[in-house]
Amino acid sequence: MTRRLSALILIAAGCASGAPTPPTSGLDPAPGLQLYSLRDEIKQKGIDAGLDRAKKEGITLLEGGSTYGLTAAAFNEKVAARGMKCVSGHFSYARWKSDPDAVVADAKALGLEHAGCAWADHQDPLDEGQAREIAAVFNKAGAAAAKQGIKFFYHFHGFEFGKHGNGTLADLIARETDPTLVFFQLDVLWVVFPGQDPVAWLERYPGRWLSMHLKDLKKGVATGSLTGHTDVRYNVVLGTGQVDWPAVFRAAKKVGVKYYFIEDESPDVATQLPLTLRYLRQGTF
Repeated sequence: MTRRLSALILIAAGCASGAPTPPTSGLDPAPGLQLYSLRDEIKQKGIDAGLDRAKKEGITLLEGGSTYGLTAAAFNEKVAARGMKCVSGHFSYARWKSDPDAVVADAKALGLEHAGCAWADHQDPLDEGQAREIAAVFNKAGAAAAKQGIKFFYHFHGFEFGKHGNGTLADLIARETDPTLVFFQLDVLWVVFPGQDPVAWLERYPGRWLSMHLKDLKKGVATGSLTGHTDVRYNVVLGTGQVDWPAVFRAAKKVGVKYYFIEDESPDVATQLPLTLRYLRQGTF
């Protein structure tokens, strides 16, 4: 255990007896949580336990992707009862492709501002033809969402950064999608892991980044892979990994990112989440 991590644990323990403090960190609004982070707890103990965990940590904004077997109304009731709001959600590429209007109806029932896709189905490696097909699906999804006052976004996942011309296939997807209908979510780990610079990507497409996933990559892990997959144990406490968070947050503010969601896929999320929140609360970003 590093000295920094030990110190963060002691700080978090010292605050445990008080009421949770919202993770302000100079970010507005305060960072929320992607509920997928608590998937193991929810699977073992149910959605109420997961929502209670988020509330205990001072979270007020959520990003989802499932109602965990509940109707939209019942899910919203549980969220609202804890003083939280779900503002964004992920839906499968297959659903966006086959029936975008139905996806948008589900997003509308949940009261979402943003509805997106976290993984585009493809055959590895992604090529130009597939990238263009993905862009066409997203244009239709964005048009369907816009009719209901919802913004559609795509969450790049690392496999899109293969070379194409003077840029990448991610650039091709960005160019081939309507900037008034298709927006993006930047998952910081899934930009860093394939060897890209999150600051450069934020600045390359200002106005198109709706939100970010705050996720740090363990120091020493090699970058440059385009698989879109890595060991979840490489998700570490924010501020202890490879990411230059002050630079990322400066760029995010400059280009108009609206929401920040912590996503920790590590099996140690119960330990890491309070430390990540502590890092954000202490930061002057």
